[in-house]
Amino acid sequence: QVQLVESGGGLVQAGGSLRLSCAASGSSFSINGMGWYRQAPGKQRELVARFTRGGSIVYVDSVKGRFTISGDGAKNTVFLQMNSLKAEDTAVYYCNSRIYTATTLFRDYWGQGTQVTVSS
Repeated sequence: QVQLVESGGGLVQAGGSLRLSCAASGSSFSINGMGWYRQAPGKQRELVARFTRGGSIVYVDSVKGRFTISGDGAKNTVFLQMNSLKAEDTAVYYCNSRIYTATTLFRDYWGQGTQVTVSS
């Protein structure tokens, strides 16, 4: 069974920074893309930043220049450094990964979500 475990959310003032972490754990799996989504109250879940299967990075326009995604392949971990936070970044942030195992083949996994609240 593969699990994604997130950490690093919290409350921060506008202009501040937070760093989110997400680690994938389990046995006999391979990661085919990993990144972060967010869902604000009353809104649909949206992509924030992601490593694609080919290793390129995509960001939603609203976070370009402020957020940076990075990863540690050896530890199956992805990070999201969030700088210059704005009130509109307030949301629950979810880690996502498309993971291959011999039993489930390709499947999307989600973390439990971590709350990020930016006070203005």
